[in-house]
Amino acid sequence: MLIVQVGGPAYGIGVSGGSASSKLQGENEEELDFNAVQRGDAEMEQKMNRVIRACIEMGDNNPIVSVHDQGAGGPANVLKELVEKAGGKIELRRIKLGDPTLSVLKIWIAEYQERCGFLINPARIEEFKSICEREKVNCEILGEVTGDGRFVVHDEKDDSTPVNLNLAKVLGNMPQKTFKDERSEPLLRPLALPDNLTVEDALSRVLRNLAVGSKRFLTNKVDRSVTGLIARQQCCGPLQLTVGDVAIIAQSHFGLTGAATSIGEQPIKMLVNAKAGARMAVGEALTNIVWAQISGLGDIKCSANWMWAPKLPGEGAALYDADCAMRDLMIQLGIAVDGGKDSLSMATRVGDEIVKSPRELVISAYATMSDITKVATPDIKSPGHSQVLFIDISKHRARLGGSALAQVYGQVGNECPDVDDSDMLKRAFHAIQKLMSESLILAGHDISDGGIIATLLEMAFAGNCGLRIRMDGPWSPIERLFAEELGAVIECRSGDVRKVAEILDSFGLRSEMIGETTAEKNILVTYNSQNVLESKMYVLREWWEETSYQIERLQMNSRCADEERKNIFDRKGPSYIISFKTKPTPAPLLEAKDRPEIAILREEGSNGDREMTSAFYHAGFRPWDITMNDLISGRTTLDRFRGLVAVGGFSYADVPESAKGWAAAIRFNERLPKMFDDFYRRPDTFSLGVCNGCQLFALLGWVPWLGIPDQKQPRFVQNVSGRFESRWVTVKILESPAIMFKGMAGSTLGIWVAHGEGRLHFPDPTLVDEVMTKKLVPVVFVDDEGRADGKISKSYPFNPNGSPFGMTGLCTPDGRHLAMMPHPERSFLKWQWAWLPGYLDDGIKESPWIQMFQNAREWCDRVK
Repeated sequence: MLIVQVGGPAYGIGVSGGSASSKLQGENEEELDFNAVQRGDAEMEQKMNRVIRACIEMGDNNPIVSVHDQGAGGPANVLKELVEKAGGKIELRRIKLGDPTLSVLKIWIAEYQERCGFLINPARIEEFKSICEREKVNCEILGEVTGDGRFVVHDEKDDSTPVNLNLAKVLGNMPQKTFKDERSEPLLRPLALPDNLTVEDALSRVLRNLAVGSKRFLTNKVDRSVTGLIARQQCCGPLQLTVGDVAIIAQSHFGLTGAATSIGEQPIKMLVNAKAGARMAVGEALTNIVWAQISGLGDIKCSANWMWAPKLPGEGAALYDADCAMRDLMIQLGIAVDGGKDSLSMATRVGDEIVKSPRELVISAYATMSDITKVATPDIKSPGHSQVLFIDISKHRARLGGSALAQVYGQVGNECPDVDDSDMLKRAFHAIQKLMSESLILAGHDISDGGIIATLLEMAFAGNCGLRIRMDGPWSPIERLFAEELGAVIECRSGDVRKVAEILDSFGLRSEMIGETTAEKNILVTYNSQNVLESKMYVLREWWEETSYQIERLQMNSRCADEERKNIFDRKGPSYIISFKTKPTPAPLLEAKDRPEIAILREEGSNGDREMTSAFYHAGFRPWDITMNDLISGRTTLDRFRGLVAVGGFSYADVPESAKGWAAAIRFNERLPKMFDDFYRRPDTFSLGVCNGCQLFALLGWVPWLGIPDQKQPRFVQNVSGRFESRWVTVKILESPAIMFKGMAGSTLGIWVAHGEGRLHFPDPTLVDEVMTKKLVPVVFVDDEGRADGKISKSYPFNPNGSPFGMTGLCTPDGRHLAMMPHPERSFLKWQWAWLPGYLDDGIKESPWIQMFQNAREWCDRVK
């Protein structure tokens, strides 16, 4: 077998990274800290992963015999582990250097990443090299497996062997190390809250706590729709608020199988009791993933990620206790950890003081699903026609230690919630799964940070409605409402309350009908027959959004943050109109042998090709994966294709601004300008550019028409917000000649956007009037007020990039060529929609966006 590495060039980074991370800051030398620095090169990582995926998809013909990622220890670790005890010999100088000054030692041990080691059969190496060449990634044939039990590194530069190891000794059983520590009981004081503290006063602080409040500042700046396989992400409901409990991904675009994943972590509770905090992290992961109907509790596997400072007195023992507590609870539940990571240097020295982070265990739970649509989100679905039930999983307890309420008053308390009955947690999981299987849950949310009051309010915030809640008990209102004991709240139809209660009772669970939903946006909470909270829902929601808003003002155009705060205060929410009848693609078109061929074109850094391929395949095309390297090398041309699609992503990592590198690869090539021009002018062809592809078409001068001077050519520039925008937005389809929008005008639909440079800029303002007059703007952003009358949105966030007149697409006068920033290929399946109103969810079987691709197929059949 040949020993091969694929990935980025070598740099002197990550040297002694492990040594630095295992020491307290202040113990290690400054040089060690510097040498621990690593890098992240997402584009290189993607190119390497494309090579691996291309091989894997060959099935039994996969040329890869073995693969191992490069991480800690660099090539010194990955290569010797790759050959195990068989032994091998490599030529060190065959490693491509990004820094030619690297010493032999640094080449060998530096942790330059985005690389993998492979064992490849010599008979398949040319084929493997061609795949790497197509993806434009380094392929280094370093040596071969020798079978002599030694690992030898040869330096061709001076004919030396700087490494010559006996692998039986190196990879043998490592000696066990003993760690010693003593338990140290912290001095904990009972929680002492202000006298006469009201629920409203407590909420004014708790809802602004970062763990409780909105995470908008995190979610909107990262791509949450890429791959088109995202069935559920962080945001839920008509307003897309960050209240999601469980994430769901599909296995493919051609079925409903997939996987669910959730997170549990309770660092503040670990300050009170490390064992209880670890168990509560497991409990939270389960009460989050339970809202997806998974294949079974026993199928859940977990990643356990520890962040701790175990070298400090008492902390090693606390880590051990937490680990054992997690293990024992998982054994009782029948689930398991199958991986994880640790960061055990979570302390630093500031002057003479050592400052440590809170103890942290993050449980990431994941399990398979047979149907990714079987999920309950927290947003209330039927305001005014449904009831709210509370499911107790805490054996009737209300402990405030380690809560958000304690934290906002500068305390931790002395007694925190715990998983007091693992069997009850298990029964609750099975009961909720049964309710899910019988479609008895409209909305569901776990009780965690902020207590049951935060749970209830988030359900109302996301559902854009009100609540009337009635609770009682032996505790004070503050204890009952803000305790973060394990539990769940569900919304169910009024007619289903009795059946839901019977099922919960059959599992030995205590449930309580605690109120009803209301269409009026008012919150009324009574406790022991006394009104303890009465407020407008959107006032409380603004408190919940406040901290995120303040953070966003620091990380984006502050004027946009201010505008969004104003515009979302009392939103009505979007409403969709479908002006045509959705239908599946007829089977004969999908099975035809003469299906029109379409080139799905990508460049290095593109990431939207898979979902685009699936969308056109669903409409009856024969799509081909075409790289720019294929065209440049002459392996293929555009002559054979009826359609050309330039996909979304970050070509050349957007370093020379979006799509400029891609456009340059075409415009400054000897052959490609004519090839693209010939395709553009052929009357039997069409093209679609989405996101990065839309930016490309503008830079090529394809839209709105050929011949506009470069200095006057409309193009897409940085969003007014100054950052990447990932949102589920509302657009309206206007009358235009675009062939892909035929029969769709007048529709108002939800769609994904994901771009940093989507603002349409006209260097020549007179072109705006001409483009509008010729109806070459087929799709525009609209806000909640513009559903019926076609009012175009100029305001943020409804218009997320600030394009004039809400423009988010252009087409040519003949309608054959279309460029648009939103992603119809990530919305062409019904389950890809981030939110669907009930009247549409039950009324349509297909996503309206499939019509675009079906229109293209019908046009191809009509125009020969």
